[in-house]
Amino acid sequence: MSRLDELIQQYCPDGVEYKNLGVAVSIERGKRLVRGQLSNDCGYPVFQNSMTPLGYHTDYNYPENTAFIIGAGAAGEIGFSSVKFWAADDCYPMVCRENISSRYLYHALLRIQPQIKSRVRKASIPRLSRASIEQFEIPVPPLPVQREIVRILDKFTERTAALIAALTAELTARKKQYEFYRDKLLTISNEQVAMCNLGDICESIADGDHMPPPKADTGIPFITISNITEQNKIDFSNTMFVPHAYYDALAEKRKPQKGDVLYTVVGSYGIPVCIEEDSEFVFQRHIAILRPKKQIVKPRYMFHAMQSSAFKAQADKTAKGVAQKTIGLAALAAMKLPVPSLDVQSRIVNVLDNFDAICSDLKIGLPAEIEARKKQYEFYRDALLTYAATGIIIQIDRQTDRQTD
Repeated sequence: MSRLDELIQQYCPDGVEYKNLGVAVSIERGKRLVRGQLSNDCGYPVFQNSMTPLGYHTDYNYPENTAFIIGAGAAGEIGFSSVKFWAADDCYPMVCRENISSRYLYHALLRIQPQIKSRVRKASIPRLSRASIEQFEIPVPPLPVQREIVRILDKFTERTAALIAALTAELTARKKQYEFYRDKLLTISNEQVAMCNLGDICESIADGDHMPPPKADTGIPFITISNITEQNKIDFSNTMFVPHAYYDALAEKRKPQKGDVLYTVVGSYGIPVCIEEDSEFVFQRHIAILRPKKQIVKPRYMFHAMQSSAFKAQADKTAKGVAQKTIGLAALAAMKLPVPSLDVQSRIVNVLDNFDAICSDLKIGLPAEIEARKKQYEFYRDALLTYAATGIIIQIDRQTDRQTD
């Protein structure tokens, strides 16, 4: 029998009480600071609308070892500060009562984070109200049980973090290798192959509707630059929606289809996405859509070529503006790519797709291993924090101890 089994038998053999979050702890709201009160590197960290400190302040309003929830911006993110800090007005610090450990609360909040995020009000600035999270329930076992759960999860987290750091370093090296071979394969002299304007090898180049789209609770997903991931994919899990009638009224060149390439052109410009399957969605005007002439250029070849160092250099030179750099559609159409024969394109795509999968595919390779380690923590955390009528699932607990001891 594990130590956790023993503690459960001793302190809560008949099960564990669940309490509303608003009852289990005091959900407070931080106090606003202005920029002039902040330092870049000296004092106590100030948490406002993200997990990254907004700056540093000469004073603190919450002690070390306090869990908190972000209420605006990165709304729904769960934090834990091991040092004294200043909670600003978009930060909800959790003040624990005597019968609950702040570190235990942190792990319990991570378990219900998907439900917390489901209460985020999607607007120009995502927001989460204090009232919307007070009714969530968490299990509150006796403190000795809480401490043992924290010991197991913290030890598991520490080892997982070290392994993820090593895997991430390896992934970074693989990405550099991919970039090297991509640029090598796409560096073709003008004598060997024609350099073509995008406008000449695309059926159409357009961007999203310039008018603010009507919003709907359900319907067609509306994509912004924030929905484009580091893996050059579209994340549809957290989008706004527009009515079907709005989508139907769009010009065909603005309706994405399989084989199109999206390209960000405002702000975070220069990120391509290859559409791999037909699905209905719309996108903001900060994103361009290119429809390749497939008898001339393969979509996956264009996707890789638009990530090359040479093409990025063109983008940097072409982008105009100060506050937000922008690549106009006419300027985008004038940017050039090397276009070898379709047979050569196919061979280049085959090599680069294999590299790309190793670097970015969440189903295989290093990204899959990193994702699996994160999921492993979530599995054990959920198992430890899921109580049946007669207590915790003992089999899972024993597996966890073998992982951490």
